[in-house]
Amino acid sequence: MESDRFATSVAASVEPAAKSGGTVLQALTDMLVIIEMELRKLRHEPTELFTRAVQPVLWLLIFGQAFSKVRAFDTGGVTYQTYMTPGILSQSVMFTAIFFGLSTIWERDMGILQKFLAMPLPRLALVLGKALAAGVRALSQVTIIFLLAAITGIPLHWHPALLLAAAGVVILGAVFFATLSMIIAAIVKTRERSWVSAS
Repeated sequence: MESDRFATSVAASVEPAAKSGGTVLQALTDMLVIIEMELRKLRHEPTELFTRAVQPVLWLLIFGQAFSKVRAFDTGGVTYQTYMTPGILSQSVMFTAIFFGLSTIWERDMGILQKFLAMPLPRLALVLGKALAAGVRALSQVTIIFLLAAITGIPLHWHPALLLAAAGVVILGAVFFATLSMIIAAIVKTRERSWVSAS
């Protein structure tokens, strides 16, 4: 099973370093291993990026165009698509991060999480590694939204400092929501209850 191979590769990566003692550098290395494992999952299933991009595409290209014609409320002198783009971006980041709690329950049901907990890996490194991986995934979603915004003519500020600041906010938001989702997943016992609690 692919997930078992992931867990085995993580164990092989962290075991030699764990014998040398736990340091801050080692904790960072452990987190990078978890991030790499999560990104490897994304590499084996790239269609996930496109399926998660469906909702932003619908809002920007279809609903945004329709609501721009209606002019139901004042948007401060900007088009409705420009007005709603930050909200679409925030929603995409939140949903990407929240699903990490559901995957945690799935890993627990399949017995994968128990293998993680049995490894010489700090619990904090496991949680932060998954949370930061959510931030990386959220960045990929934000890239798609930015490309759609550029294609549809939504004015964007492409200053490098502003882009870095936006990336930092996206990562922090994804880390927060992913951590919250994993906390909920640790409390509840089923995926259905986790989804209801996160919603």
